[in-house]
Amino acid sequence: MYDRLVWIDCEMTGLDLETDALIEVAALVTDGDLNVLGDGVDLVVKPPQQALDQMRDVVREMHTASGLLDELSKGVSLAEAEERVLSYIRTYAPEAGKAPLAGNSIATDRAFLARDMPAVEKHLHYRNVDVSSIKELVRRWYPRVYFASPSKVGNHRALADIRESIDELRYYRAAVFVPQPGPDSEAAKAIAEQIMGHPTGGASAAKAATDAEPDTPAPSEPDAPNGVATSAENASENHGDAALRGE
Repeated sequence: MYDRLVWIDCEMTGLDLETDALIEVAALVTDGDLNVLGDGVDLVVKPPQQALDQMRDVVREMHTASGLLDELSKGVSLAEAEERVLSYIRTYAPEAGKAPLAGNSIATDRAFLARDMPAVEKHLHYRNVDVSSIKELVRRWYPRVYFASPSKVGNHRALADIRESIDELRYYRAAVFVPQPGPDSEAAKAIAEQIMGHPTGGASAAKAATDAEPDTPAPSEPDAPNGVATSAENASENHGDAALRGE
């Protein structure tokens, strides 16, 4: 079983693929136990002046506070960044099309990679492992785990953001996912048959849910315990994207 994950985070001047530029990229590869392989790569990319000139004030303030803006003049070219990122990935995930891209809210990152670093994007599997999607499921089904999840600094630097994403998945793995070996083959087959017998969205599923559950109010989310992350703190990972979108 191929267990490598390629974690990539990008910082940009905005989210518009037509006008904005990629200004920082970092990559780490992990094994099946989420151990980081090698030193990774973390590169500042020098953008076109036009992309800097049209950058919105809120984005400029974010990248100034993180220190990234001051480093852009010494950044490498996109071509060099692509070569170095791909070289690192190939060292630990050499087979093309095998390792999924991983990270938080990675759809935008992948879009910029496809535009600016196509060789990197093509080396990855077409599937993504988006930790933000796992977070959303945990919030709905394991609220106590969600409220106790590790807080994030949210400093909007690529390598730091990746490391926080890996730690977040490590937490969910330990707090939510069933430890190995999990159910045996027969138990797993029985679970699958039960789910297939009541597929999501099917009339039988709706009827089964109605028959099985009493008409009781939905439970409210528990208060966050003292000293642990709140949903507001957990939202810090999305602050950068919100700033880029103008939300």
